[in-house]
Amino acid sequence: MLHLTDIQLQDNKVFLSMISHVLSVDGFYFSTTYDLTHTLQRLANTSPEFQEMSLLERADPRFVWNGHLLREFAAQPEVISCFDWLLVSRRSCFRAGVRYYVRGIDSEGHAANFVETEQIVHYKGSKASFVQTRGSIPFFWSQRPNLKYKPKPQISKSVNHMDGFQRHFDSQIISYGKQVIVNLVNQKGSEKPLEQTFAKMVNSMANGMVRYIAFDFHKECSRMRWDRLQILMDQLAEQQDEFSYFLVDSDGKTVTQQEGIFRSNCMDCLDRTNVIQSLLARRSLQAQLQRLGVLHVGQRIEEQADFEKIYKNAWADNANACAKQYAGTGALKTDYTRTGKRTQWGLIMDGWNSLIRYYKNNFSDGFRQDAIDLFLGNYSVDEVEPASPLHVKKDWKFLALPIIMVVAFSMCIICLLMAGDTWTETLAYVLFWGSASFGTFAIILYNGKDFVDAPKLVQKEKMD
Repeated sequence: MLHLTDIQLQDNKVFLSMISHVLSVDGFYFSTTYDLTHTLQRLANTSPEFQEMSLLERADPRFVWNGHLLREFAAQPEVISCFDWLLVSRRSCFRAGVRYYVRGIDSEGHAANFVETEQIVHYKGSKASFVQTRGSIPFFWSQRPNLKYKPKPQISKSVNHMDGFQRHFDSQIISYGKQVIVNLVNQKGSEKPLEQTFAKMVNSMANGMVRYIAFDFHKECSRMRWDRLQILMDQLAEQQDEFSYFLVDSDGKTVTQQEGIFRSNCMDCLDRTNVIQSLLARRSLQAQLQRLGVLHVGQRIEEQADFEKIYKNAWADNANACAKQYAGTGALKTDYTRTGKRTQWGLIMDGWNSLIRYYKNNFSDGFRQDAIDLFLGNYSVDEVEPASPLHVKKDWKFLALPIIMVVAFSMCIICLLMAGDTWTETLAYVLFWGSASFGTFAIILYNGKDFVDAPKLVQKEKMD
């Protein structure tokens, strides 16, 4: 530290705060006794040599967020530990980032906010699991924050989408087998082009291992009609029965293999996605528990009050953990996941979380994105450089326009409270300052991208 300049020391404090910020976010898990990065099915199909490797050596690098920091650490011995019921979500550190700054895929086919979720059951030595994935719509698109509540998604027109799209599904098929895409985005408005492009690309790929199903979640469930989710479940039931689940008996013999996977997505792959994944997992769990003898034929999970509460809360907590890492707040619609119905209080909390998301997405996500890039090694601090990219000069309008708007709005209020000698004089002052306030606000909104907190460390577009 003694050899650093004052500017470098200052930058070092910022870099350390970035690392602390990443580590302070809920959802990071580790185990020295169990391989959290692999599904039961993958572990069961590995060689004896693989089983003898250390946890660090054999870990799936997609889900090792501190892999960059662990590169010089020695491996730790492994001891397997068992659980009765476990829900594990593994978030990929490839194309990692925050909500509006990382969308779509990169040139290698890695999708933003890719999460592998495994539900595991242990009973009398037998083990069963059901795996699902979620990930951003897998072609090149962006949705940069610009002070608007919902920025319009932009599909890139300058790249070959099919190359990355093909790479993405090739890797998914190798890892998981057949793919059923469950696209939950709106089929009208700004989300419509994304749904149409996704469907068109699946048809163009013409891969028999990939099936596409579109379900307009918001339209179908509008006016609190959450019972209509059963329409989608009925549509997926036959395919889910065909995919089955992974099951190994108490003697270690593989009874069934999961032959395919549901890849769900909405815009953020958070709120709508988690609701659907919890329903698919419940249906699989019902079949697993009956086969293992935990439930008798005709018994339902819903009838087991204590476990039902645990199940719903675990999936709601899973939603919150994924959402906090990507969007900065807890998930929306968790009242349905926790209680099985939509509530007025849940709507109020969704509104509150949406406001917090708006603030964070526009005014603090640049720092969050820089913190993730620094943590993962996408940016390396160079002591030779006299100053880091953190030192970006702001344009004059960044400070001037907000000050002018606040002053103009304040003067408008003062004129209303302290009326002039005549109403015409008061009206003239109010109109003048009101117009100045509104005009300045319009200019700020028009130049919204200049006023948001943008990432500084990694300058390249996150579209690739």
